[in-house]
Amino acid sequence: METALAHNFQEALLGGDRQIATDVLSRAVGNPPSMDALEKIVVTALDNIGASWERGEAALSQVYMSGRICEELMSPYFPHTDDAPLSQSRLAIAVLNDHHLLGKRIVLSFLKASGLPVQDWGTCTEDRLVDQTLENGVDILLISTLMLPSALKVGPVGKRLRENGFTGKIIVGGAPFRIDPSLVEEVGADATADNAMECVKMVKRMLQEVPA
Repeated sequence: METALAHNFQEALLGGDRQIATDVLSRAVGNPPSMDALEKIVVTALDNIGASWERGEAALSQVYMSGRICEELMSPYFPHTDDAPLSQSRLAIAVLNDHHLLGKRIVLSFLKASGLPVQDWGTCTEDRLVDQTLENGVDILLISTLMLPSALKVGPVGKRLRENGFTGKIIVGGAPFRIDPSLVEEVGADATADNAMECVKMVKRMLQEVPA
């Protein structure tokens, strides 16, 4: 049953059918809703669609629309909050050097749906990431990477930021950090999250430590 729902959800996304996707997601998540089931079906579908695109079996427009539809559909499952510490804190998320954006899109969707204001900087070079972080007074910087060379560049980025007065937190994510958790300490990041829900919880905890 679970496999069939996941397949139907993926097909609905590829076809751009919001109504079917909504119905399937509602059945998969259940009532009361299971956040674990929500993330599992969404992440699995977007990962599969991304893999299909890399194999030439899906169009880039389908990847983009799938991400947008998932962002819309997830929103009702998360409580929105206007608490001052959240609304005043500055968050930013970016992919460092790489151009595979699905992982970032998933995390970004969960952050937004959870009521966390976050700046989406897309793909950044090291110089641009440092400059924008300092210019925007970011409190928490989330960096996503796909390849090991990009993951290793987090170290120099963090060093330059702290040399220029950055006192915030850096959260890293992506395949290199899942494969080798010791990379987090090696590049001087503050933390990593195995999935989007864990990332949301981690960001909320960190925000409590940021001065108002």
